[in-house]
Amino acid sequence: MADTGIGASVKRKEDFRFLTGQGHYTDDINKHGQTYAYFLRSPHAHAKIRKVDTAAAAKMPGVVAVFTGADVAADKVGGLICGWTVTDRFGKPHKAPPHPILANEKVRYVGDHVAVVIAESIAQAKDAAEAIEVDYEELPAVVDTATAMDPKAAQLHADVPNNLCYDWELGDKAAVDAAFAKAAKVSKLDLVNNRLIPNAMEPRAAIGEYDAGTDSYTCYSTSQNPHVLRLILCAFIMGVPEHKMRVIAPDVGGGFGSKIFCYAEEVVCTWAAKKVKRPVKWTAERGESFVSDAHGRDHVSHVEMAMDKDGKFLAMKVDTIASMGAYLSTFATCVPTYLYATLLAGQYTAPAIYCNVKAVFTTTAPVDAYRGAGRPEATYVVERIVENCARDMKLDPAEIRRRNFIKPDAFPYQTPVALQYDSGNYEKALDEALKLADYKGYPARKAEAAKRGKLRGIGFSAYIEACGIAPSAVVGSLGAGVGLWESAQIRFNPTGTAQVLTGSHSHGQGHETTLAQVVADKLGLSVDAVTVVHGDTSQVPFGMGTYGSRSLAVGGSAAVKAIDKIVAKGKKIAAHLLEASVDDIQYSKGVFKVAGTDRQKTIQEIAFAAYVPHNYPKDLEPGLDETAFYDPANFTYPAGVHIAEVEIDPDTGVTTIANWSAVDDFGNVINPMVVEGQVHGGIAQGVGQALLEGCVYDKETGQLLTGSYMDYCMPRADDLPSFKIGTISTPCPHNPLGVKGCGEAGAIAAPAALVNAITDALGVRDIPMPASPERVWRVAQGAKMAAE
Repeated sequence: MADTGIGASVKRKEDFRFLTGQGHYTDDINKHGQTYAYFLRSPHAHAKIRKVDTAAAAKMPGVVAVFTGADVAADKVGGLICGWTVTDRFGKPHKAPPHPILANEKVRYVGDHVAVVIAESIAQAKDAAEAIEVDYEELPAVVDTATAMDPKAAQLHADVPNNLCYDWELGDKAAVDAAFAKAAKVSKLDLVNNRLIPNAMEPRAAIGEYDAGTDSYTCYSTSQNPHVLRLILCAFIMGVPEHKMRVIAPDVGGGFGSKIFCYAEEVVCTWAAKKVKRPVKWTAERGESFVSDAHGRDHVSHVEMAMDKDGKFLAMKVDTIASMGAYLSTFATCVPTYLYATLLAGQYTAPAIYCNVKAVFTTTAPVDAYRGAGRPEATYVVERIVENCARDMKLDPAEIRRRNFIKPDAFPYQTPVALQYDSGNYEKALDEALKLADYKGYPARKAEAAKRGKLRGIGFSAYIEACGIAPSAVVGSLGAGVGLWESAQIRFNPTGTAQVLTGSHSHGQGHETTLAQVVADKLGLSVDAVTVVHGDTSQVPFGMGTYGSRSLAVGGSAAVKAIDKIVAKGKKIAAHLLEASVDDIQYSKGVFKVAGTDRQKTIQEIAFAAYVPHNYPKDLEPGLDETAFYDPANFTYPAGVHIAEVEIDPDTGVTTIANWSAVDDFGNVINPMVVEGQVHGGIAQGVGQALLEGCVYDKETGQLLTGSYMDYCMPRADDLPSFKIGTISTPCPHNPLGVKGCGEAGAIAAPAALVNAITDALGVRDIPMPASPERVWRVAQGAKMAAE
């Protein structure tokens, strides 16, 4: 058991299926009589729709039906919703303009859905879409987040003046102003957190199916959140009772947040299946994904930090403008507010913080959660200004962090921006990271690089994130439209094997292994005797899906609660079989034993007896099948220190990552190998944002200029170094596993660490992300000319 239970680097059970091409994804599913959907999308960023003529398209070969916004409206199908209400600083709810699943009066971004063709083949659907005639009246675009509120900018929604969705604040402004008034030094910085386009290996897909015999629907989807997708489809859009809707999310090839949301394509395919009386299938082409998947980040911020003469932080103030895109996506509003501003304390003791966030609409794809969701943006603001504070105070970047860290004995620690951190040891993580990075040897490496004509820099990022969003009562009071608990069912078979039915969802994280490890360890089973079932609303109990590194902290804790019920039931069965009192039954690692005797039963014997209750007493219920729900008492707070060391060729602007050292605190670790893989993937995404990736719209036309891999640069293996990874552990005190979450750490820490290293090498305060060779070269040449 020791080599497969909690803490063991068990190889992922699901990888044989994935690596041998036997995964079963949505596009692998084909239904009898299936049709294919193709969406006609807007070529304009902003235009009135004067007329849509589908007559010619409807007569094209193989066409089954053509639907427009008028058809949807006539059938009383609702629009997409935003599930989190943010109350602005004047006490009013955010502006929530309608978000139709097919545009009926206006299009508001390139890629907006105008019509759908359903045909016998995808080729026929595409051909017919070209025959649809749309009479557009073009309107001006507004793509720049920083100037979207300008009175002269185009207005997207008639009832949203100046494109302002909300004007929100957090913190004590008066206390911050008072602290700034007595500061010995103030550091200032203007920052842009560049817009990103998620690129999961598997594009989004959906299949809608309608059963006239039962008047029920099935939606196959690449969703990270099948139950919530069902809830939104039924209760808010289609008006279908939930027991008449089944959502199945089979194997899903990555999500990174972009598949949490309810999209128009899922609604249209499901709705249209009844209209055409046949299954309707849609799979995104990569180009569609670029224009229609929810994008991430897109913040413009100004930050100031006030310090005393010793570099102690007195107060911080932040002003941020965040783009929502053209419409509000499912959880868009909470990302730049409760998932961002609440993390601005970072790992530090700044006693006063004030943040103002203005969210704006632009003629761009909707923006929503993307790996980290608000936490990367917060860490970028905090760690970039802290680095500049160090330079302004002429302090070592490690030393200024150490002076301001929350001390290990200060937990639980109440921050000035609402959150109460539960546990941590930030100095220990810094010490370990400095050793891993050979920080003492850095000056010699920098001098050696200079001899070769290279610029060498080092950058820190002491990040913190809030995972396992909770508790439900708190998030409800902040505007969430759902609870944020999780469910699990442990179902024993008579032969002693077990199934874990979880409301969380796996789309690459390895849940089939890690959840099995937890259950196997607690119940004395082999990992191979435990299977994990997820992603089908007809099989698993209602759950809240996977995002925000919540699956083990919340879903795993629900499994532990179900295990506790299994053990309690097992004790009753063992007491009957062993002719003892329940109070005398002791349980340990799969064995029920009468205290002080050698009489015992294994859990396999108990499971068999549970389903063969030939001589059970009347008050003992057969079966060994228990369900539990778990609602956390708080977030979990993973944290750590990442140190990036770079070398820049000033003649080409190429940045090479020479070293990457990371020490993370994820609490107790269930599977170190899975954790290390998650950290690697996260860093790769963060490096992508810092060096390579950037979504660009043309400011005049609103056209997406980075709409393919020819223009949008994803990181490759040779862009990354071999990472030096370490961990420390301060277990989470309020969940039964003591886990914190690890899936987003790298993506949160990496951009700040890397840009701090690049600016250190170049000797500048800031460089916009992505720090491409062209941008770096320009800065390096500018510095060279200034020196001459």
